[in-house]
Amino acid sequence: MAFTPVVPFGGLLGLRFIDRTFDAQFETFGKSPEIQREIDYFLEHAGEATTAEALVADRRLLRVALGAFGLEDEVDKRAFIRKILEDGVLDPKSLANRLADPAWAEFSAALGYGDLGGLLVFDGTRQDLAEQFRLRQFERAIGDVDVDIRLALNFRREMREIALDPLVEVSGWLKVLGSTPLSNVVQGAYSLPTLFGLLDLDRQVSAFEARTEQVFGGKSPAVFVSDENIDDLLRRFLLSSQLKGGISPSAPGATALALIMASGLGTGGSANLFASNF
Repeated sequence: MAFTPVVPFGGLLGLRFIDRTFDAQFETFGKSPEIQREIDYFLEHAGEATTAEALVADRRLLRVALGAFGLEDEVDKRAFIRKILEDGVLDPKSLANRLADPAWAEFSAALGYGDLGGLLVFDGTRQDLAEQFRLRQFERAIGDVDVDIRLALNFRREMREIALDPLVEVSGWLKVLGSTPLSNVVQGAYSLPTLFGLLDLDRQVSAFEARTEQVFGGKSPAVFVSDENIDDLLRRFLLSSQLKGGISPSAPGATALALIMASGLGTGGSANLFASNF
């Protein structure tokens, strides 16, 4: 049985607890027999998958490879996955490049079948993917206890990569909107209504730009190259999520939380602003 991460609190307190205990809990989780069995199998046999066809034919290998990018729930879409791998990413018109979720392009590029003939033959590639899988599975296990903390951890990692991308000014927000977990965090942090997702893409980008400039002084996701800005946005997201989930008025900090949310990012005020602006 896999180790279940300990998350004794929700919201900001829970994230801070995970931050303090992350290394110890991750090490214990990584030694769970079922996780170690999957990694050992991948390290031993992935080098034999010299083609995309061979990889998708082995469900255990494919699940680890997909899991390294948070895509393991798609493991049964074998024809689709094979097409993504064989197309590669060098051609702008390849399937992976036409999908909204940037994880597919990252997956295809990392395995290299369509562009470089396959990279799993290299020990370094197998080791890197195995460690990514271990980390993603740990985050997934945290999400089984508290989904908001999983979203926060994922945001920290993936948003930094987007912020550092040379094309961040051109495609940064499109990548965020293409990733449901990232988009949910930003939308929650800015207290945008559920109907926000029904807007066309250009208007969603404009809304994210406007809120980001209002809060952080810049429109681009490049502002999240700063740890301070990432932490600030996650604080807003977690506080907003707690408020929406309902906090007892007698709970410690409930009054302060209500005042924070009323300072400009409260759900009711944001909904009214949203309706008037869009």
